[in-house]
Amino acid sequence: MPDVEVRGTDPDGEVGAGVEAGAPAHPASTAGADVGSLRGRALAEALGVGYEESVADLLAWGPDAVVVASENARHRELVEAAATAGVHVLCEKPLATSWQDAVAIRNAVERAEVLLMVAYPVRFASAFRRLLGTAGSGALGEVVSVRGANNGMLPATRDWFTDPALSGGGALADHVVHVADLVDALTGATPVSVTAVTNRVLHADRARAETAGLVTVTYDSGAVVAIDCSWSRPDTAPAWGGLTLDVAGTGGTVSIDFFGAAARGLRAADGRPLELRTGADFDTAMLDHFLDAVRTGVRPQPDVGVGMRTLSVVLAAQESVRTGRTVRVDEVTDG
Repeated sequence: MPDVEVRGTDPDGEVGAGVEAGAPAHPASTAGADVGSLRGRALAEALGVGYEESVADLLAWGPDAVVVASENARHRELVEAAATAGVHVLCEKPLATSWQDAVAIRNAVERAEVLLMVAYPVRFASAFRRLLGTAGSGALGEVVSVRGANNGMLPATRDWFTDPALSGGGALADHVVHVADLVDALTGATPVSVTAVTNRVLHADRARAETAGLVTVTYDSGAVVAIDCSWSRPDTAPAWGGLTLDVAGTGGTVSIDFFGAAARGLRAADGRPLELRTGADFDTAMLDHFLDAVRTGVRPQPDVGVGMRTLSVVLAAQESVRTGRTVRVDEVTDG
């Protein structure tokens, strides 16, 4: 992104970045820095980007767009601030932690006539693009079932991921939405009901929220989707995790391992497994799409509507876990 200038801010635990299209780029350097453990000014310095002391200062700089990557519970206040300033938004997933906040976010961006895109990078994988082409050609037939698995390591440098007050939940909030987004893009169907179970067997000593779950979603098309979501990868695993998708249609089946392309071996020093993943970077493709939308004014996908539909699956799953029954999505999306 040679024509984009980036500045960041991280006051009071909030993470955000502003981007200005068409400005000279700051050089990025992460040499010797474990950027995953850094926040605030230290992270900005490691990346070689500018830093502002507050969200207000960042917005006063006059960015064309901002990236909201804060704790999930703070998405609403930051999106509303950006929208009020007339700034486009790329918002981390999930869109919000409650339906009321999601509605407020939608209203804010629509009122301000700014663009909002939700950060779902996996839909930008070339394998998923090919799947969309196959489905669009009719070769797959009608999608009748999908099985998705999104498993990873327990986040080690962001404790708030397992604090429901900040994250809105555990593995359900973190992982279900990625698969729900892919189903949304593939089928265009609307989720109708959800049944879910969870546990905290894994990482019980560290996590304050569920660390594993199974979610079954029925859509208005009749399709049934099963989602395996967990922080089940051990800390010693060679990679953070992965996402797989198995799609069954009346005309055939397709299976995708989105992060499966990799060179694998053993470390010479200690014999531990080594995995170097190859292929295009989904995040880069997602950011390029967002920046193109900012430059052209064309509504990006996934938009706020997708963010709300995928959030509704999480909220219904959480209610199913709480009550022990199948929950209709419209029960958690009233108001």
